[in-house]
Amino acid sequence: MEGTRRSQGKILPHKRRLIFILGMLSAFGPMSIDMYLPSLPTLTRFFSTSHLTVQLTLASFFVGISLGQLFFGTLSDRFGRKGPLLLGLMLYVLSSAGCALAPSIGMLVALRFVQGLGACAGIVISRAVVRDLFPPREAPHIFAAMILVMGLAPIVAPLVGGYLLVCLGWQSIFWLLTVFGIGILCLVYLGLTESHVPTAEHSLEIKTVLRRYHALLLDKRFMAFSLVYAMCYGGMFAYIAGSPFVFIDLYRVPASSFGWIFGANALGLVLMAQFNRILHRRYTAEGILQTIVSVQGLAALLLLVSALNSGISMIAIILPLFVYVAGIGLVGPNVTALAMASQSRHAGSASALLGAMQFTAASFSAIVIGSLTIHSALALGITIFGCASIAGIALLYARTLPEPILRTKN
Repeated sequence: MEGTRRSQGKILPHKRRLIFILGMLSAFGPMSIDMYLPSLPTLTRFFSTSHLTVQLTLASFFVGISLGQLFFGTLSDRFGRKGPLLLGLMLYVLSSAGCALAPSIGMLVALRFVQGLGACAGIVISRAVVRDLFPPREAPHIFAAMILVMGLAPIVAPLVGGYLLVCLGWQSIFWLLTVFGIGILCLVYLGLTESHVPTAEHSLEIKTVLRRYHALLLDKRFMAFSLVYAMCYGGMFAYIAGSPFVFIDLYRVPASSFGWIFGANALGLVLMAQFNRILHRRYTAEGILQTIVSVQGLAALLLLVSALNSGISMIAIILPLFVYVAGIGLVGPNVTALAMASQSRHAGSASALLGAMQFTAASFSAIVIGSLTIHSALALGITIFGCASIAGIALLYARTLPEPILRTKN
């Protein structure tokens, strides 16, 4: 197998087992976000605080993931993938238990930051493992298969979170996340083999690390596709941060029923990710990406127009949101593969910077949603349309740049 030859003679683990493990690692983000989304309005009342303060529990998690990916990406290049991954999982387990015991909203915000640091290890290192083991042409298929596994999280998590909230209180959500973290920790320890052999060039010296990231920042094609990735996901995280207040507070949807709306959108994302594998038989990753980003832009515009009418029905909000979120299932695998295609030497660092940009956009979106004083549906429409517009401009720029000369590992 070509992926095996590229990986310095390493023998690939059973592909299905590997995809399952990597998909579960990728699920740390949606599990940690989506399961407690139904509780956001409840947290506002429980801690007697504002919507903006409660949404800081989302923003701090996103900031933790953003900063942590730079740290764990560099560590995984220097020491291999498995050790830093286990370290991050242990941090996740401890911080999740801490969230369940948080006595104040300030402590919860701080612990969510730490939880994000731990969760990011699974997200960034799973992408790097794919780059270690599979050639660029196969990578989109692997990422799409990972999304099938990971995609169960945003479908199931808000449903479970809603029922836990009603039956056992918001703290039970974080106890379940603690158990989830312990389970994945055991799965990685027993079932994941090392995919990366560090060399002398993977130094932790500050100058070397900064030089590596500086080189990535100067790679116009990498940065352009990373910006597309960040902005498309920024729009989705605006939906994640704003939808509980739109549907639960504005449209009076019960917290236990909110998960069905959220799960339907997540199901669309998963189905599109699998449809991506069919599309790749006839179309290139760039062609698919250009089409879906255009469709997302139109959906965002329709959402904004609908939100401008304060008396609009809920279905007029749900439909464009469904199209936008489902489109992420096509954006994710293709833009990730395009951004990572020429980054074989420092896949961990490239994956880290890609993820850092993604969750920086996510934290910014969450703060914008909470800061806008207009009603929540309009705030959602403005933020998503802004993100979609920037993503479209970045993609147009990326298409003007020459394709990279792919290198294999020495």
